[in-house]
Amino acid sequence: MKLLELNHVEKSFDGLSVIKDISLSVEEGEIVSVIGPSGSGKSTLLRCATMLETMDSGEVIYLGKRAAWTEDGKAVYASKKDLKEIQSQYGLVFQNFNLFPHYSVMKNITDAPIHVQKRDKAQVYEEARALLRKMGLEDKENAFPCQLSGGQCQRVAIARALALNPKILFFDEPTSALDPELTGEVLKVIKSLADLDIAMVIVTHEMAFARDISDRVVFMAGGVIVEEGTPEQVFASDNERTQSFLGRYGALLD
Repeated sequence: MKLLELNHVEKSFDGLSVIKDISLSVEEGEIVSVIGPSGSGKSTLLRCATMLETMDSGEVIYLGKRAAWTEDGKAVYASKKDLKEIQSQYGLVFQNFNLFPHYSVMKNITDAPIHVQKRDKAQVYEEARALLRKMGLEDKENAFPCQLSGGQCQRVAIARALALNPKILFFDEPTSALDPELTGEVLKVIKSLADLDIAMVIVTHEMAFARDISDRVVFMAGGVIVEEGTPEQVFASDNERTQSFLGRYGALLD
């Protein structure tokens, strides 16, 4: 079943076209990595898909429900009530963690499930502790973000997104703010999520990671999808633009 469908999405900033007629879908449980040079529109596409950015035109569908569509040449969004329901289907992990600094790790993870989703407090805490164990952070539930490393903060952010029980999880360059050692620990955690059968869309510059984890790789450049396919297809592509981009990562991919 298609969890997400993007049809003919367009977005420009100050007259500069950043996303040019992009269509993309994500199936249940599928892991899709979006790669490409800086400025290719990857993060903008993700922000349009999650409605953090208003697209100019196109269509966004979650689980068969339209979140946005085009009328008279302009993007129109569903009602607040419908959007709230649609937004409960996905979680987001950003480059810069976006944790609440004045909340403990546990409160960061449990606040939305308890207050937004109105779930049972005891059950939410139990699930949060299980997530912290999965993240290797079981001894940090009472710590505050300022007491954690960048890698630990990003793992808390992943736990927070998972606590909402999303069907699809979006990652926007989850390791770009981390040094190489911490990058490894976060990528390892993301890989470990593959067994949860949650669909993931990952915008990343980590090519070996994208190749190893993905069911499908989407290569973007200049606001368009140049190529998409299995990691084997894309990484062995004879497309000149794809080869030129991946060539920069040559030694890292051996």
